[in-house]
Formats: sequence, structure tokens, C-alpha cells
Amino acid sequence: MNKNILAVMKKEFARFFRDPRMVLTAMVLPGLMIYLMYVFMGSALQDILVPDDAHVPVLNAVNIPADIKTLAEAYGFTVNGAEDADAVKAQIAAKENDILVIFGSGFTERAEAHDPASGEDAPNVEIYYNATNPNSDAAYDLAARMLKEYEDSLANRFDVNRDIEANLASREDMMAFSFSSMLPFLLLTFMFTSCMSLATESIAGEKERGTIATILITPIKRGELAIGKILSLGVLAFLCGCSSAVGTFLSLPQMMSVSDESMNIYAPADYAVILLVILSAVLLIVTVISIISAFSKTVKEANTSVMPLMIVVMLAGITSMFGGKTQTEPAVYLIPLYNSVQAMSAVLKFDYNMTHILLTIISNVVYACAGGFVLTRMFNSERVIFSR
Repeated sequence: MNKNILAVMKKEFARFFRDPRMVLTAMVLPGLMIYLMYVFMGSALQDILVPDDAHVPVLNAVNIPADIKTLAEAYGFTVNGAEDADAVKAQIAAKENDILVIFGSGFTERAEAHDPASGEDAPNVEIYYNATNPNSDAAYDLAARMLKEYEDSLANRFDVNRDIEANLASREDMMAFSFSSMLPFLLLTFMFTSCMSLATESIAGEKERGTIATILITPIKRGELAIGKILSLGVLAFLCGCSSAVGTFLSLPQMMSVSDESMNIYAPADYAVILLVILSAVLLIVTVISIISAFSKTVKEANTSVMPLMIVVMLAGITSMFGGKTQTEPAVYLIPLYNSVQAMSAVLKFDYNMTHILLTIISNVVYACAGGFVLTRMFNSERVIFSR
């Protein structure tokens, strides 16, 4: 190979491998973060397939034949008689019970006597459940498989859920379940993109252009400079992100094929709480990106260094898509980024606790203040600020 080509290659390899930060951010962290992300997603998806290992599915039944009750118990159900079907339906709608199965009187005799060729309606079994309750949804699938097995043994002599609305979840609950799965991820991603585009240019860009020195010789304290940058960048990123958020809210009804009135299920107070959570999260994200940018020599290097953080943000946002119950452990709302996702998801599901919301906002602000202190120390370091 040509010596000049080899010399160029040697120089590039040396430049890369002699820079620990570049090796870490470009070679080590991406693979590590992708591995952790897929491990986490695989575990979470497994939790979706088995919503609650400790939960025993409850089948509330009206006029259940003895042979089907035996089959249901073999499938792992706890079978209860349902004297008041309407009361059980209300419990299912409130996520306090699993499923209700209604058989007509004399079901077994009528199913065995039914002739599919006669053209008459077969005996019908009604199964009521709540699609927004993971345990109820799993119990419904299990009951449907059980009855399919029983139906096959009778050569298709009865129907399941003919001409009824089996899902007892309200329209508001269904919309809230869908929105809480998608919006936190989208909002956090849009906010991070806005923070990244502004913060890297503000600090790393000034270092690259050499204008940071002009700012530092002005009669301003380094701490004031750090706080000013964090607050201004936070507000700008919040405003830029709000544009994306508004577009997301307006487009969701069309994307999900529902009416524009679907977003009216939320009150102004709900939107206000979400905005406060987003604002606190933006301050934290801007602070972290500003610290990374202060370490970087150029905007390009800053953008490369921020990529692992983007993976972390996306990983935190994806957790909202796993559904399940709202986190009730206060310590969860102290975990950076993850707390914001859980708080937004809880608000969108009408299942939030103001104590948890305050923990999220306060912890994000405290972390941002700690980051501001770190950024101040970095501005006081000539070696960090003037490294070019």
C-alpha cells in the first residue's frame, strides 16, 4: 500500500485512539447503551406478556356449566359465582376485578342440541373485561382460548361475544391509556432535541470560535454566567419544544383515527401539571448537555458526546409504552428523566398524586442546581474552558 496512505491512516488512528473521550463516546458507549436498552426492553416486554406473576385470574360467572367450571379451574382461574352481574361489570370497569362470563340458562343442553346447518343463532357466551387493565386483558385472552377449546369439542355449537361490547373500559380510559403510552416518549424526545441543538452551540460553539474568552473577561462572575446560560437555554428549549408538543397534541387524534374532541378529556389543570414537569426536565437536560459541551472542544465533538445521553433519554421515554399500573413508590420519582416520564404518564392516565409530581419537579430542579454548580467550577477552570 502507498506509504502516504499508510501515513494518513496512522495519523487518523493515533488521533482517535489517543483521545479517551472519543473512544468512549464513539466506540464503547453506543454498544453498551444499545445492549442495556434491549435487555431492559426485553425484560419489560416480558412483564407485559405476564402482567403479574403473583396474580391469580378471577372468572366471575353466571350460569356456568359444571364441565366448563372444571375446565376453567384447570386453566388456573379462580371461579366465582356472580349473582349481581351489573355490580361485577362496575368492578371490572373500575379495574377492581378481572372478567365476567355470562352463560344462558341450560347452556350445555342448548349447545349440544344446536345444529350449525340450521341457520339459527347458536347459544352465545358473553365475556366482559377491561382492556386498560393488564390483568383483566390477560384473563380475557385466557378465557377466550379456554372457550375456543371447549367449542372445538362441541363442533362449533355456540358463539362467544356475539353482538355485544365486551370491553368495559370507558372511552376516556381507552384514550388516556393510548395517550399515556405515546406522549411522554414523544414529548421527552422533542425536548431533548431542542436542548441539544441549543446547548451545544451555546458553549462548545463559543469555545470553538474563541468568543468564550471575551465573555469571561467581562465583569461577570463565572457562577452568574453558568446560571444565566442554563436558565436562558432552558427557556428557549422549552419554547421550541412546546411547538413540537402542540403539533403532537393536535396530530394525535388524526394519527389514532379518533375525533378531535378526544383531547378534551383533559382539564387545563392536567396540561399545567404536564408543562411544569416538562419545564423541570428541560432544565435538567440543558444542564447536563451544557456540562458535556463545556468538556468538548468543538460543536461536532459535543454532539457526538451527547449521543449516549440521547439513548438514555429515549430509553427512559420508552418505559411509558410498557403500560401497567402507575408507579406508587416515592423513590421512583427521584430518578432523573425516568421520574418525568412516570409523572407525565400518571397525569395522562388520570392517576397522579401531587406528592409524586412535586417530588419530580423538586428533584429535577435540585439536580439542575447541582449541575449548575459543576458548570460553575468548570468555567473557573482555565484548562477546561480554553481547551481547543
